[in-house]
Amino acid sequence: MARSAVSDLFGSLASPFTGEDLFDRLNDLVYFVKNERAEYVVVNRTLMERCGARDKRQILGKTAEEVFPGPLGRSYREQDEALIRTGESVVNQLERHLYPGRDEGWCLTNKLPLRGAGGRVVGLVGASQDVHPPAEQADGYEDVARAVQFARDHLDERPTLGVLAAVSGLSSYQLDRRVRKLFRLATGQLLLKLRMDAASDLLRGTDRPVAEIALACGYSDQSAFARQFRKTIGLTPLEYRVVDRPGASAKPT
Repeated sequence: MARSAVSDLFGSLASPFTGEDLFDRLNDLVYFVKNERAEYVVVNRTLMERCGARDKRQILGKTAEEVFPGPLGRSYREQDEALIRTGESVVNQLERHLYPGRDEGWCLTNKLPLRGAGGRVVGLVGASQDVHPPAEQADGYEDVARAVQFARDHLDERPTLGVLAAVSGLSSYQLDRRVRKLFRLATGQLLLKLRMDAASDLLRGTDRPVAEIALACGYSDQSAFARQFRKTIGLTPLEYRVVDRPGASAKPT
């Protein structure tokens, strides 16, 4: 009955409902729909503006590799193609996005396959929600802040949730609940964010070897660090270090 009601409603629309007008009004969320060639067919205003475009038509019909600079765009395209090939969704993946318009920031990304007749994947729909820092006056912030600062100061030791809970004066359950409430992230995601932020700063601001940076950020295995960095940032550590972001790409044309 419910499925029939949905079919009746959407079948009566004058044009396909894409959600574009709705998501145009959300400034802290990037929204897109892509076809089976991983080309943008719908984007919201936030994505357009962050890519430095003046009109959505500068992005539509292009793949991420054509919109984002160099290896970054290639990484995004590979993620899209893997989803279209396997049908496996991307769920609450913490990513640090770097845009051609030189904006950057953390977000939680979700991508779902769009299936046609017979279940074949014919495209995908996705959204990346900005991760905002909590207000310092928020209830419970002080206890969590102690744990976060300890984690920053001891990244090389990979502090556990139990250790951080002891530092904060809370139980592990209480700390995780407060982290989720304040940061909208699981504690493990927050720790990953801290490690990747520190690694990015060291890669950008020093000439220290990648292996040394990996150790400083809690990774004894350089290859594991490189895989996680690429999954989260979209670039390998060496690519991130050498990419000239301000001049890496013209605005979409």
